[in-house]
Amino acid sequence: MRTTLDRIRHTLSFEIIGLAIVAPLGTWAFDMPIHDIGVVALFSAVLAAAWNYVFNVLFDRSMIALWGNVHKTVPLRVAHAVLFEAGLLVVLMPLIAWYLHVSLLQAFMMDVSFSAFYLVYAFVFNWAYDVLFPVPQAPCKNGKQAGNADSTNW
Repeated sequence: MRTTLDRIRHTLSFEIIGLAIVAPLGTWAFDMPIHDIGVVALFSAVLAAAWNYVFNVLFDRSMIALWGNVHKTVPLRVAHAVLFEAGLLVVLMPLIAWYLHVSLLQAFMMDVSFSAFYLVYAFVFNWAYDVLFPVPQAPCKNGKQAGNADSTNW
């Protein structure tokens, strides 16, 4: 499993890079002032950062309990990203509607758009992060070494 410091590095780099991309895109896509989109994006990023840490710890612990390692296949990475974004969508939609003074339908469409971006971004970022910073090998329940998140093993 990853260390706390590694998880903090992961979360901060994920959110900073994501904000640098999503704020200008959101401003352009929704024809709203960058300040409004920026506030929504920043608030969403802070909430997502907290959710990211909790979700990833729970996800990794579930993987260890079920399979004895944290190796993520492509289908498991897709499930990971979808589940993460679904949880965030439920919380953010009413907050976006309130802050931007838009209908729940408009907020839903905006949130789904942001989620679609972050779904792809999370998949690519997490895969790249695992390649750049592999999970340390740890013994499995049977005493053998568990494999790390090797990008060549799908």
